[in-house]
Amino acid sequence: MQPASTNYRYQIFIIGVFFFIFGFITWTNSVLIPYLKLACNLQQEWQGYLVTFAFYISYAVMAIPCGLILKKTGMVKGLQLGLFIMAAGCLLFIPAANSRTYSLFLLGLFIIGTGLTILQTASNPYITVLGPADRAAQRISIMGICNKMAGALAPFILGAIMLQNADGLEEKLKLMSVVEKEATLTELASKVIMPYTILAATLAIVGFLLRFAHLPEVKAPEPSAKANEKTQVSIFQYPNLMLGFLAIFCSVAAEVIAGDSIIRYGQFHGFALDVARHLPSYTLISMVAGYIVGIIFIPKFLKQEKAFLIFNTIGIFLSLLVVFLPGDISVYCLAALGFANALTWPPIWPAALKGLPNKLIGVGSAILIMGILGGAVVPLLYGFWADAQNRQTAYLILLPLYVYNIFYWYKCMHERK
Repeated sequence: MQPASTNYRYQIFIIGVFFFIFGFITWTNSVLIPYLKLACNLQQEWQGYLVTFAFYISYAVMAIPCGLILKKTGMVKGLQLGLFIMAAGCLLFIPAANSRTYSLFLLGLFIIGTGLTILQTASNPYITVLGPADRAAQRISIMGICNKMAGALAPFILGAIMLQNADGLEEKLKLMSVVEKEATLTELASKVIMPYTILAATLAIVGFLLRFAHLPEVKAPEPSAKANEKTQVSIFQYPNLMLGFLAIFCSVAAEVIAGDSIIRYGQFHGFALDVARHLPSYTLISMVAGYIVGIIFIPKFLKQEKAFLIFNTIGIFLSLLVVFLPGDISVYCLAALGFANALTWPPIWPAALKGLPNKLIGVGSAILIMGILGGAVVPLLYGFWADAQNRQTAYLILLPLYVYNIFYWYKCMHERK
């Protein structure tokens, strides 16, 4: 699978723009969880994590259809389509806010996730094959910086708009009359309209301008007849891919829990909402630090496979600190998990796609994208656990995620002599 042009620096820059868009849109969820819990008057902790469920379940449901769409449209037109679909999902927030209907917000998030699925399905294999295989994790780390720097901006910008003067509102609502409560919640819900209208317009404009970017297609070369005979195989004959699906599942689950639950966790330990709404940015800044380590050390000083093992081990250590240390320290250890999560995703792609015939690369990519399902399922389980016991103990759910990734390193990345 080779890019049509050797001018890959320009291609990396354009793909970097898309990863910036991924990051900003994705990490708005960290603000939406406490915001919608207030605006839609949700009573249970797990209900807030339907935000992540609706957003990330789209990757599992739509990954294969989006792969087929990209096969028909090509990468560039597919990227345009993904941006326009995301814009439509953002616009759905307007009637959702006007009616304060939680299910409409969730539908909007599902549609946004569908558009992102198209963009991710196109962009991740593109950046993986764009250059030497041993530097794939380094290139993905660069994309990660674009992604997480945008994500770090989202809580500051949207939090300042949507959660302004919301500190203590949950308790104040209990003391209000029905009329006062409805008026207050309606005013709060309306705050989402302006930022999501701007997001929709921005996505539509970028989609339109993409046609002038001259971004080349990524095309798989036509195999010879002899090669065809060798590649009449099933995708299930590649255990590194199927195990890689589960590694993506675990990595995304750990990343989403660390980033999207931290506002509510900060409140649990007594942080004022005006302070807690900035905590996701700390998680993402620590992820950027991890990506910078990847860029500097991989592959000159550290192989990407070894980095995968080290960073998952750090994840286990920090998870234990989150569960067993008190108060503020536990919250900041959760933010530091961003560092550990930075290099869990990048090395999986080259390891999972290794050895796949050219004609199976697209299907393999779609299967790995489906692993983002972890961001839908595991945070919801965390919410149930948090309701059943408490939010701190519930972070034990992180441990098996990192342990599985270490198993994946042993099975698919460890060099056996």
